[in-house]
Amino acid sequence: MDNSRLLLRSGLTLAAAAALPAALAGPTAAASGISVSTTGSTVSVVTSACTQINGGWGTAALLTSRQANFSQGRQVALSGTSVSQSAAWTGVSPGTYTVVVLCSSGTTAGSQSVIVSASAVPTRPAPAVPTRPTISATTSPAPSRGVMGGLGGAARDYGPLTLGVGAALVGAGLLATGWFLRRRSGPYRL
Repeated sequence: MDNSRLLLRSGLTLAAAAALPAALAGPTAAASGISVSTTGSTVSVVTSACTQINGGWGTAALLTSRQANFSQGRQVALSGTSVSQSAAWTGVSPGTYTVVVLCSSGTTAGSQSVIVSASAVPTRPAPAVPTRPTISATTSPAPSRGVMGGLGGAARDYGPLTLGVGAALVGAGLLATGWFLRRRSGPYRL
């Protein structure tokens, strides 16, 4: 009778320990967004936050500092797959821009500022050695869409809080296992 009670308590403890990381890491692990890069006079954006609705993924807009809202910028439709969607603008002149991605569901996947430097846009034929643009970016938080499992889920950096909670859970599990095995090692136990 004691063994069944012990197994029941151990099972409940293990179930609670298994559910704890998902509950604690939910908001941290759920953050998705956009990634903006420049190559010469081309600005590109990549996201995995949008879902396809009515055959479209959504729209991305490139805004100058004088443009205040999404409809004023250079808009490009997103293309891609359920894993990754992207858009690109070519012939972008030097300056500071904001890239905004609006999914077809009406939610904003994120916005990010990017600087296209003057050295990145050639004024004469391109030299033999390619030049590298200077990129400066700021990111605004994207809306929470839940935990995104699947391909590439382990490639994100979740930060020190999530890693600390995970390490604490692993340590607690090791201590509980050691305590349980120590208690079972007595001669009067089965």
